[in-house]
Amino acid sequence: MTRPFREGGARPFRANENGNSERRAQGERPRRSQGGGDDRARRSQSGGDDRARRSEGGGDDRGRRSQGGGQRRAGRPARDVARNAAFDVLRAVDERDAYANLLMPRLLRDRGIRGRDAALATELAYGTLRGLGTYDAIIDVCGDREPDPDVRDALRLGAHQLLRMRVPPHAAVGTTVDLVRLRIGPGAAKFVNAVLRKIGSRTLEEWLPIVAPDPADDPVGHLAVTHGHPRWIVSAFRDALGSSDELPALLEADNARPLVTLVARPGRSSVAELEAAGAMPGRYSPYAAYLREGDPGQIDAVAETRAAVQDEGSQLVALALTRVPVGNGGDGEKWLDMCAGPGGKAGLLDAIATHGDLAGQADGGSTAFAGGARLLAADVQYHRARLVWETTRDASVITADGTEPVWRPESFDRVMLDAPCTGLGALRRRPEARWRRDPAGIADLGRLQRRLLGTALDAVRPGGVVAYVTCSPHLAETRVVIGDVLARRDDVEQLDARLYLPGVDGLGDGPHVQFWPHRHGTDAMFLSLLRKRA
Repeated sequence: MTRPFREGGARPFRANENGNSERRAQGERPRRSQGGGDDRARRSQSGGDDRARRSEGGGDDRGRRSQGGGQRRAGRPARDVARNAAFDVLRAVDERDAYANLLMPRLLRDRGIRGRDAALATELAYGTLRGLGTYDAIIDVCGDREPDPDVRDALRLGAHQLLRMRVPPHAAVGTTVDLVRLRIGPGAAKFVNAVLRKIGSRTLEEWLPIVAPDPADDPVGHLAVTHGHPRWIVSAFRDALGSSDELPALLEADNARPLVTLVARPGRSSVAELEAAGAMPGRYSPYAAYLREGDPGQIDAVAETRAAVQDEGSQLVALALTRVPVGNGGDGEKWLDMCAGPGGKAGLLDAIATHGDLAGQADGGSTAFAGGARLLAADVQYHRARLVWETTRDASVITADGTEPVWRPESFDRVMLDAPCTGLGALRRRPEARWRRDPAGIADLGRLQRRLLGTALDAVRPGGVVAYVTCSPHLAETRVVIGDVLARRDDVEQLDARLYLPGVDGLGDGPHVQFWPHRHGTDAMFLSLLRKRA
């Protein structure tokens, strides 16, 4: 009998086949194309009519070397598969709000880019996006005119190589100029050559005092430019930390390339199996393993959805929910994942619901879940619900709006609410998100988060538990939301979530839990556990 996958919780689901450095210190988004209008029609001095000769990239580039720019034909620059790929990702992020972490793997696969070229392309794109604000401040000082958006992206690529990579200066400049000559034109190439040579005349440490505000006068602005974060995000992180002492370390961790973290779903895989495939055990979660290099999709357990890529903080918040006693012995429990897409937490909850918290049982944990529960996973968007369906085995999956629930009140013992949020806790993995988010949208998100938390609490039975989770440390999405909801309800109590994460230090003063990249090596996940009073 196939497990149900329904739309709206009712009828059977049928798949469809088908400015300058001063302005940057104030937290403005880096310059980008606005899409259409007069900006597209204008040709700057840096490009001119060369746009008509633009190459599309890819194609026959696949077999050629990238590290040194390859062999040159007489009179023509060689194509460079890695830098062309990185450039295409930057343009897609700018022009159509593409997600780099989704686009890059597909682009590498489609173009057959592997090994060192794939690693170089990934570092060029992700590293450039992380440091984009810093590079723009330096570019503005070194240029004598405003570059067109595609020229600016090329300058950012060159600046990243010059200032933060071990690429020799002549290679960083030469390969970037070649790329611009091929993709944009010779006029733009001359401009890029001149700007990059100015950038390369100083180290990053020498540039920062020139382009960043004085830390004594404007400490937040200084950190924003130095660490490539919008000013409002730096301020939000400072508020969430409670002081500025750890702020530089947090921003630095945000700009570091994270390890790939895997989860061995209990009863279906094991950390030992992932170790045999080249991973090493995680630090906190008993189901986590770190993969230093390689494609996780090539590991059998991942390809078969017995294991998956999942941040360790994401694993821990799901695990904590399963460890809270709810008073009915566990067998026959009903669980709900309200906003389940794309399915990371649902995949782990699905395995624990069926097989139990095997690691917790092996350690003698008195709160380790024994198994035998049923999970309902819901998401409002079809494509996200489909991803949940693909990554789970025993869960029932539906498309449903959590603010307009199709389930009966007080039907569940445990509810996971991984609420829609700004995603500021995952900037290591989604580097472009810092430039895409706008603080003006937080108020709307907060209203949605409150509504979802209200329906989550309505869905859980007396004595049951709701996990409110965000991948953001912003106070307006975390403690403020919890405080507002608790103030309006007298049937809910907040539990000390730290009690269900033994062995994890640095979680704060409670009762909520806040993970941090610089403390725990995880995304900045927030967790609050709320019990409905019996």
